[in-house]
Order: sequence, then C-alpha cells, then structure tokens
Amino acid sequence: MASLTRAGSSELDTRVKDYLDDKIQTAADFEGLEVLLQQARTQQQLLKKQLEEASSDLERATQALHEHETSIQAKAESYQEQQSDIDQRLIYITEATTSDDAVKIFETSMAKCRRLDLATGYLQLLQEVDILGEQARNDSKTSVRSAVPAYTRLRSLVKALHDAQPAAEGAAPHLVDHVEQQTSQVYAQLKEAASSDLNKTLDRMGWPKKDMRLDGKMVADWTEQVHTLLDLQVPDLLLESTKSHNEASNAQPTILLPLEVMVHPLQLRFRYHFYGKRATNRLDKPEYFLSHILDLLEDHNGFLLDYLQPALDDIFRSVPELEDFLYPDATSAFISALLPMVSAKVLALLPQISSQPQLFSHFMHELMSFDTTIRDSWAYTPTPHSLSDWKGLSWSVLVTHEYFEPWLKVEKEFALARYEAIIAASDSGEIDYDSTGSGSSKPTKSAIRVNDLLETITDRYRPLSSFSHKLRFLIDIQLEVFDQYHQRLHGSLERYIMDSSALGKVIQGPTGTANDARGINNVSGMNGLESLSKVFGSAEYLERKMSDWGDDIFFLELWVELQDRARRNAGSNGTVGRDLPVSDVASRTSATINQTDDADSGEPDGGALFDETASAYQRLRLKAEEQINELVINAVTASLRPYSKVAGWSSLISSGTTASTPSSFTPTSALDAPLQLLSDHLSFLSKVLAAAPLRRITRQVCLAIQKYMWDNVLMRHNFSASGAEQLKGDVEAIEKVIDASIYHPGEAARGMRRLNEGIRLVGLPIRPSTSNSKSAAGAAGAAGAAGVDEEMEKEEGWGFDNDDDDGESDEGATAAAGAESDGQSDRSDKDASGGDKVFSLWEVEKRVFKSNESARNVLLDMGIETLSESDARAVLERRVEVGS
Repeated sequence: MASLTRAGSSELDTRVKDYLDDKIQTAADFEGLEVLLQQARTQQQLLKKQLEEASSDLERATQALHEHETSIQAKAESYQEQQSDIDQRLIYITEATTSDDAVKIFETSMAKCRRLDLATGYLQLLQEVDILGEQARNDSKTSVRSAVPAYTRLRSLVKALHDAQPAAEGAAPHLVDHVEQQTSQVYAQLKEAASSDLNKTLDRMGWPKKDMRLDGKMVADWTEQVHTLLDLQVPDLLLESTKSHNEASNAQPTILLPLEVMVHPLQLRFRYHFYGKRATNRLDKPEYFLSHILDLLEDHNGFLLDYLQPALDDIFRSVPELEDFLYPDATSAFISALLPMVSAKVLALLPQISSQPQLFSHFMHELMSFDTTIRDSWAYTPTPHSLSDWKGLSWSVLVTHEYFEPWLKVEKEFALARYEAIIAASDSGEIDYDSTGSGSSKPTKSAIRVNDLLETITDRYRPLSSFSHKLRFLIDIQLEVFDQYHQRLHGSLERYIMDSSALGKVIQGPTGTANDARGINNVSGMNGLESLSKVFGSAEYLERKMSDWGDDIFFLELWVELQDRARRNAGSNGTVGRDLPVSDVASRTSATINQTDDADSGEPDGGALFDETASAYQRLRLKAEEQINELVINAVTASLRPYSKVAGWSSLISSGTTASTPSSFTPTSALDAPLQLLSDHLSFLSKVLAAAPLRRITRQVCLAIQKYMWDNVLMRHNFSASGAEQLKGDVEAIEKVIDASIYHPGEAARGMRRLNEGIRLVGLPIRPSTSNSKSAAGAAGAAGAAGVDEEMEKEEGWGFDNDDDDGESDEGATAAAGAESDGQSDRSDKDASGGDKVFSLWEVEKRVFKSNESARNVLLDMGIETLSESDARAVLERRVEVGS
C-alpha cells in the first residue's frame, strides 16, 4: 500500500511539474500566477460537485436494484404457490396421480369443448340459413321485392364462408356446399317468380312488337319488376366484379336479368327463322341472321333508352361499385343479351361451311362486317374503362375455336386465283392511259387490277382485332401477290435484256422468227420501248401505292405495334406474334425492326411496313429506266451515223439564209431519220411517263446526242462559217423536235449546252461587228472569208488590237443575255458606242491560244462555261481558217 501511495504521489508530482513547466516558462509568466491558482480552484470545485452527484446516483441505483431483486423474489414465490395450487386442482379434477397426466387429460377436455362450440356455430349458421330461406320463400308469395333482402343476406353468408376458407385450410366443405345449394334454390325461386311477373307484364305491353301499349300502369309495373330483378342480381354482380379485379378473366359479358327475360321471345323467333328448314336458314346467306340482329337493335333501342336506361341509372347510383364492372348503358346491355344467340348460330354453322371455301370466305367477311357495325356504329364495349375495343365474334371464331389457319388458306387461294385471272386476261399487258392523272406514269391494266386486288385483301383483314392475324394476312397473302407480280415484271425485263443482247440478237436472227415462235415481241424500236415502259410504269405505280399505304392509319398502327413488339422481344429467338420470328418478319417487311440500339432514344426509327417490297420495285423501276435510256440512246446514235458521214462542212457557202431565219432554214437531209425517231420515241414517252423520269431520260438522250455530235461531227470535220451555221441549224432542229415532243421548251438546250457552245465557238465571224448598222458588213465578211488569202486573213484578224483606245481589249465587260426560246444563250459586251459587241474569230483565237488564263478570261467574257481551255482550242482548230 505504501508503495502504491508513493507511486501515486510520484505520478501526481510529475503531472504538477509538467503543468507548471507548461504554464510558467518565463519570468513574465509569474505575473499570471494568481489567475492560474483561481482556475485551479474553480476546476477543483467543479470536480467535487461532479463527484457528489455521481455518489448520489450510485446510491439511488443500488437502492433500486435492491427493490427490484426483492420484487422478483416475491413474484417467484407467488408463482410457485399458484403452480402448486393448479397442480393440486388438476390432480383433483382429473383424478390423476401426477400433474403431467392431469395436463394431458385437461387439454383433451378443452378440445372437446372447442369442437362443441364449433358445432354450435355450425348449427346456428344452418338455422339462420333455413330461417332466411323460409323467409324469402314466404315473402316471395306476396312480393318478390320484399324477399330480396333475405336473399342478399344469404349471398353475404356464402361470400363470408368462401373468404374464410383459405384461413381455415378448407375446413367444413359440406357446410359451404349446403349453404350454396340453399342460396341457389332461393335465387332460382325468386328469379322464376320475378321473371314470371315480368313476362306477364311484357305480354300485356305487346313486347316485342314495334307498337306496344305503354300506359302508365303497365310502365309502372314493368319498372317495378325490372328493379326487382336488378336488385336480385346485384349481389352476384358485386361478386363477379371482385373476381374481375382480382384475376384476369376472358369471360363473356354479364347479361342483366331483365334483359334475359326480354330477349327470350326474341330467341324463340330467331330459332324459328334461322334453324331447321326455313327458307331464311341458308348456309350461303349468313347476312340474313346477322342483319336480323341489327334490325332488332334498330327496332327496340328507342324503348330501352327511354325506359330501361332510367332503371339502370338508379341501380348504379345506389351501388356505385358496379360502375367499374358494367356499362350503365341500356344499348350495350341489350347487345350483350343478344350476342349469345348469334354466337350459338355461328358455332353451329362453322362445321358445315369450313370445308366449303366459297361459303367460308363469305361467312367470315359478313361476320367481320357485323362486328365492325356493332363496334363502330353502336359503340359497343362490354366493360367500362377497357383499354382495347371489343374483339368481336370473329376473334372468338378465329382464336378460341382455331379457325384462322383454314380461313387464311382459303383467302390465300382465292387471292392467288384472282391474281392468275388478272395476269391471264387478254388485255392485262395493255397500258391504261386513263387510270392516272396527267403528269403520272401510266401503268398496265394488270398493275391497276393487282392494286385493286391488294386493296380488296386489305379490306378483308382490316377489321381483324388480332395483331398476329393482321401480320399473317399481310405477309402470307398481300406481300405474296406483290412478290409474284414483281417476279413477272422482273422476268419480262430480263427477257428483254437477253433478247436485246448480242447473243439474243444472234438467236433471234435477222427476221425475228425465233422470237415470234416463242411468243416474244420484237425488242427493237417502238416495240421494245413500249415493253420497257410497261415495266417501268407498273413498277412505279405499285411503288407509289406502297408509299401511300405506308401513310394509311391502318398500316401505321400495324407498323408501330410491330416495332414495339420487336423491341420488347429482341434477340435471336425473338418473336412478334404466334409463329412470327422477328428475323423472318424483318426480311419480308423492313430491316429497321432489327435495329434496337435507339430503342430508348425517343427518336422514330424510320422505315415503313413495305420497305423491302418497295425497295425491290424501286430497283426494278430504276433498271427499266436504265434500259429505256439505253434503247433510245442506241437508236438515236445509230440513226445519226449517216449524218456523221456528211462531208463538205468546210466548203459550204452562205446563200443568204441562216439559222437566224428558222422559218426558211432546211436541216440536212441526213437528219430526217433521227428527227423522226426522236419525235416518235419521245412523243410516246411523254404519254406514258411522269414529268420527272421523262426529264431524266430526255437529259440522258441529249447528253448522248451531244457526245456523239461532238466526237463524230464537230471534232471530225472542218467547218467554214457557213458550215458552222448549217450545223447550228441542224442542232437547233434537233432541240426543237425534242422540246416539242416532251412539251418542255428549253430542256434540249440545257442538255446540249456544251455542244451549243462549241458550235458557237467554231462559227465565230472573222470580222467583229456590232448590231444594227454593222451586222450586214459582218455577215458579208463571214460569207467571203473562204476566198481570202491566208496572210490577209491574219492581218485582218490581228488588226483588232488598234480598235481599243486603252489597249486592254482582253478585259471586256461581261453582260448576260437571257436564253432564247430555242434554247441558245449568248453573252455579249458593250462597246464604247453602246452597241452589242460580237466577238471575232481572230480575237478569240488569239486570246485562247495565248495562255490558259487568257483562254479562261475570253471564255468567261463570251459566257461559255462548259468548255475547258483545251476544248476551246480543239474546237477552234476545226475552223478552216484557223486549222489551215
């Protein structure tokens, strides 16, 4: 202990020393010694206070612990006494020798007591059920409506028993069954009594005649009896409403009891007319019984809206829970009551007509038309807040009873048979000039009829409610017809290409007898052009129709649904419907449905339902247009060969008649055949092609003529001024024929601008001249140029340098003149006197051959844009004055 005291004292001394060393480090720190002592005293007092509080808390905790210990001990002693007392009492009551045996005997007795209580409850429940049943039967003798509360109580007991079954692990099934049987018997008795009363009232009213007796007393009785039946049905409706909320159900819509009674005489009349051997019961006339149902709606809808609707409004106001289960609409309720008889008749007919394609197809068409009328004209929806329209009886036939595949097979056979009849028609290959408006390509009559067939097919499956069925119709029938017609057009085009090839011409022979024996028309000239135009017009027509269908609301909805299903079922084994893999559907409709990368971007994927088929027709159309271009170009260039061999362009002397007076100008005789060919071919094309492809083909023909004339005429011969004028007139004659044939002035000049500029360059006058007073002198100088000595020509040609005062003649100002009606465009400069300057041959020749930059400038001044510097030099060298 002494050592511990010394250790503690030593530790305290060390801490004091450290504290003083920390607080007093210099002599100046002694001045604050009083403050340090005061702080130490304050901390000492605080510590003493805390120590006192801790001691007090410890004392109270010790006291509480002692009290709690005493209480627990007392309770334990009390429990031991009670346990001993209970054991003694159990032993005494059960006459057992030990307490354990006494507990077992007592538990057995308590189980018997619980079973007795349960049996008592069962007996009380049975007694209540019997009392309620007897009460309902007695009350129904005087008034069925007064018996409804007793039945409602019975129905509530049945519901309570069913709700308690899961917790009781299915106990007392016989009790539940007995209560249900009693409730059903009461319901049947009350329903029979109320229905009998309503039937009597209906008989007095004259239902279902059009002219019924509707006096106040009868209407009041009818309304009272309708309310009674509705009140009787309310518990069942509430129970069905609960089931519909808890689980998905495809059950048929509930029929209201008053309407069940009112529809009964209509059912009898329906069976009388449309069953048995009556004349109205015909397999080939399903529209008879379907239109009869629609007539019943027309005849009785007014009465139901006037008298039944208020009763329904009352019942829905008193029981608002029914609004989520039944439509508070008398018309829809009446339709729900009529549909079972129609469904029964439909199912009775199907086994008889499903093996007869014509009857089966007609029957399904009429049934879908009936569904559409009920859905659209009568706005029928069996349940409120439904996210989709009523599927119709046709959906039940095709899906529930699995008649879709046989029907699809029948419709496909009919469609393909109709397609074969269209193709086999004698006039199927004729061009229909009246089917489309002006400015559109003309298809063949077969293309028009195929389109009509496809629209009829669309109308066939448009009313279907199943997405899978619509897509199957589209792929198996509609796209199949498209594909077969595409194969026919493609085969026709391939035969033309083969027959027009070198090998085909060898096989055909000079007279075409081989082709005639095969039934193939001559592919040359107008016959070939007409064949190609048929392919082009038909392909473009159907391609345009597919584009129009892509914007139709029906196909748009189908496309959106297809994209959504493809995104939700993406993957190697994904499907968009029954037996419809995504990959197969994409190959027949559009490849864009396989693109799932941007599924969450919110951007539209693009594409359309007919992408693949439309692309095939587009490729066919472009290929046909290419062949038309080739045919016309080959024919025109072949007809121009004699013209390219015309000589004497350099020796022609002007006779005073130039291209400037077109009324008296005569084209070269070798040009007669090409002009006639162009007129025939382009006039025909202008009748059968739309404006856009006609312009494209015309431009290609003009470019081909330009190239041929450039290579074989302009670049092969030498020209005098008069020869150039003659060539210019010939080209203008070609342009005039082309423009007149396609009814589009200026189109030919735009396509042969390079040739026109070359001819303008080669036809430049030797001497410069201005308009008006100087034009005659310039013309005379050009006419006599051929007889002038070469040195003199050069002197005259180079003499223009002194005409410009500033010596900068190379940089004349440029002004643009508009294109004339014949397609020729000129650019001229103003001279100092204000006249229109005409460039002379030697002026242009000097600047063109001087340098590339000088050549570009003079060509720009002249308004020549399509010729390069080398082209301009080559053209000028074809002028006899320059080349010599």
